[in-house]
Amino acid sequence: MSTEELVQVSKDKGVVRIRLNRPEKKNAFTQDMYTACNEALKAADADNSIHAVLFESSGDSFSAGNDLNDFLAIENLDESAPPFKFLHTLARVEVPVVAAVNGLAIGIGTTLLLHCDIVYSSDEAVFALPFVQLGLLPEAASSLLLPQICGYQKAAELLLLGESFDAQAAQQAGFVNHIVSLERLPVVVDETLDKLRKQSSKSLRISKRLLKQPAESVADRISREATFFAKALSSDEARQAIAEKLQKK
Repeated sequence: MSTEELVQVSKDKGVVRIRLNRPEKKNAFTQDMYTACNEALKAADADNSIHAVLFESSGDSFSAGNDLNDFLAIENLDESAPPFKFLHTLARVEVPVVAAVNGLAIGIGTTLLLHCDIVYSSDEAVFALPFVQLGLLPEAASSLLLPQICGYQKAAELLLLGESFDAQAAQQAGFVNHIVSLERLPVVVDETLDKLRKQSSKSLRISKRLLKQPAESVADRISREATFFAKALSSDEARQAIAEKLQKK
């Protein structure tokens, strides 16, 4: 398959869909797939008409992780390598990112979700962070994000033991928003994408930027929000939305 076939990118009504399409290999990531995802994500973030990006997959798995043979073939495994370029982009983008997870979500299949804003999982999904089992180390800032999301002890259990866990455990850990049946997964995800389409793209992005800001005092955050709030209130978009809301009353 060509790279375009391995990662299918489409745009429809303000949503970019990035579909992992290597089902015969459980959508294991190759370097070319990382590059394609990185380019698609950067393009979506640069397009102010885009309200959301969806990561989805073909076949019976979200992603079985890295294609280890392909990964071992990387000549210079530094931050210029495709996986790290993608991860830096994923961590920086302001466009909301949604994920639809089914089947296996191993390694990067799980750590990618820590950077997503809304995650839906089928009730059949299986997650794992087997880095230590492979003699490797946590990736994608999971050693930072996982303790922030689920607490130190739970993060240590997931990362140090590397055992698989189900969708209910992922939801309890805090990085899966909702669990639905496999049949309902695309329907529920599309409903959420429709809701995001109706929101102000600018407000969505600034809200995400605020959510991703490093820790600061309450007073500093109030001041930061006030600056953005005042600018938003004076926009034509906000004035029209408020006027329509008042008319409905």
